[in-house]
Amino acid sequence: MGIGRFFVNLGNDFAACPPWAAMAWGLAFFAGIYIALCGGNWLLTRYLLPALRAGHRIDAKPLRDGQIRYELSWSALSISIFGIGSILPWAFLHWGWARLAQDPGPLRIAMEMAVLLVWNDIHFYANHRLLHTKPLRRFHAQHHRSLVTTPFSTYSFHPLEAILLGNVILLPMLLHDFSFAALLSLPVMSLLLNNLGHSNYDFAPAAGHDHWLSASRRHHLHHIRYHGNYGFLFNFMDGWFRTRLPDEPMAPGRPAGA
Repeated sequence: MGIGRFFVNLGNDFAACPPWAAMAWGLAFFAGIYIALCGGNWLLTRYLLPALRAGHRIDAKPLRDGQIRYELSWSALSISIFGIGSILPWAFLHWGWARLAQDPGPLRIAMEMAVLLVWNDIHFYANHRLLHTKPLRRFHAQHHRSLVTTPFSTYSFHPLEAILLGNVILLPMLLHDFSFAALLSLPVMSLLLNNLGHSNYDFAPAAGHDHWLSASRRHHLHHIRYHGNYGFLFNFMDGWFRTRLPDEPMAPGRPAGA
């Protein structure tokens, strides 16, 4: 059985399983990618890359006392919400509101992944901007307690924010019959790239402000200034709506001469 058929069968099994199993599957999936990607990025940016002298930390200030424990606790709550929320895409499939592609080729899957990646950026910008409005900013303040971010900050937010960001897959499912492989790739890509933004590590110091590898610098500026740089991987939404912050050659805590 090829990899494409494996994901087709996996998607069909998900659609046919009982609701409790869909939620349990979602919990295991989100917990698994969080542990793998956030833990892996912590090891990469705290130990491996510094040892190789590749890039540097952006803000060298120490973390708050108990910050990692705080971030892990709130992330566990977010993972629970994402996992339980898996009942919604399951319901869309179960009720026939959405369907899965049954014979997707590699090109189709790649194109769907690209579309979902761009949609993820648009969805993130819109919801992030909403969370910075006066009625909702008190909920988003939970996330901004991490002034010096870590990979574990990525899912560390209020349940309302988890609900807003966790519905990213629903509208696309209503508009197109996606492959299950592409649908699964969205939370993986989202977490991977959000890790980039929260890593507090400059992976490519020579890269320009708008380069995708500069997402960590852009999001660091967002955390220290609060307003501006609401985008995710790409910077086009901030450019369109004039919320782009200018790059700082010397961010707070950045090593001299870096």
